[in-house]
Amino acid sequence: MDGPSRKQLWDAGTTHFAKIFSDRRGFGKAHWQGSSRVSMQQTFIPVPLPQQTYQIAIASGGLTQLGPWLQDRSLQSARLGQKVLIVSNPQIWKHYGEIVQDSLAKAGFQVEHFLLPAGERYKTPRSIQKIYDYALNFKLERSSTLVALGGGVIGDMTGFAAATWLRGIHFVQVPTSLLAMVDASIGGKTGVNHPQGKNLIGAFYQPRFVLIDPDTLKTLARREFRAGMAEVIKYGVIWDLELFEQLEGCDRTDQYRYLPSQILTEILTRSAQAKADVVTQDEKEAGLRAILNYGHTIGHAIESLTGYRRFNHGEAVALGMVAAADIAVQLKWWSAEDAQRQHQLIQKTGLPTALPADFAIDAVADVLLTDKKVKDGKVRFILPTQLGEVKITDQVPGEVIVNALKGMKAS
Repeated sequence: MDGPSRKQLWDAGTTHFAKIFSDRRGFGKAHWQGSSRVSMQQTFIPVPLPQQTYQIAIASGGLTQLGPWLQDRSLQSARLGQKVLIVSNPQIWKHYGEIVQDSLAKAGFQVEHFLLPAGERYKTPRSIQKIYDYALNFKLERSSTLVALGGGVIGDMTGFAAATWLRGIHFVQVPTSLLAMVDASIGGKTGVNHPQGKNLIGAFYQPRFVLIDPDTLKTLARREFRAGMAEVIKYGVIWDLELFEQLEGCDRTDQYRYLPSQILTEILTRSAQAKADVVTQDEKEAGLRAILNYGHTIGHAIESLTGYRRFNHGEAVALGMVAAADIAVQLKWWSAEDAQRQHQLIQKTGLPTALPADFAIDAVADVLLTDKKVKDGKVRFILPTQLGEVKITDQVPGEVIVNALKGMKAS
């Protein structure tokens, strides 16, 4: 029996299923060829949206091509102004700043850069104010561009600054972490944290261009690589059974150097294409796009309750996926066998599966009610029904959530 259409999913109410509509035998071949331009070392994936279409470029060594690609009118829907401000952090700038700045300067842009401290705890309105101050001193105009060079934190803050400076200027994503490459840099979610919740201050604001250079992963810290793999595992559970099975077949998934280049390329391209497909259908999370939040509902609560210091985003998402799996099993929506497969893959990737013994479970309920996904006072959860399919529901009893979290507490 055929699954429901995406429109039917959106119209079905607060509880509905999100199914896979790709050919699992050849997603990485036929699907890309239908919507992407592929060469031996470069892939361009379009993200067609009502306001604009932008391109995701995946290219080894692509940092050197950023300037020419931003001047290429076949890749840009609008001509970019002369001034470009690169926002990064000191660690990333040390490795890649001059490469990106030189590429832009040689293409004729007037370039300056501004560095912010690294880390989720600096993802605050105060950091945005600092970007504003530099933008004012640099005299950025509405035709100017902010370039985010870094991970998800830099990308989210730069995008929000671009969305709000002069009521909106251009911005470009150049992600250097796996998490940002497969998730945060695509789709236009921008913002900063509030002390009471993650990303509560923000806007949907699409980039003009996304450049993914896999070579930058060579300098990514092991912990940050594992964090990105949490989002990759997420895609396998919600969207792509074949990807999940490929990850299961890898001897190790916890470090960049253990992943064959072919698998890494496939991870990046399949993840980017999947994200582009979902965003194209549902840009502002009216329905289908909510499935991308699998593991994030409780994951965000864990981040908030631990002050954004104990776990990074990917680690919190991994814990959120473990909790969501247990909730789905308790509700008899998912098999214990598939939940265990997810658990084993998360463990193989070196991600946490247990909560600290001192974690305040009683505080979770209050934090969940501040989550962006709350609708009519009800918390929405994305729960698996089988590998490759998920269910969106607001009908999860509180005791089921508590039981799942208690079962995750370290002894």
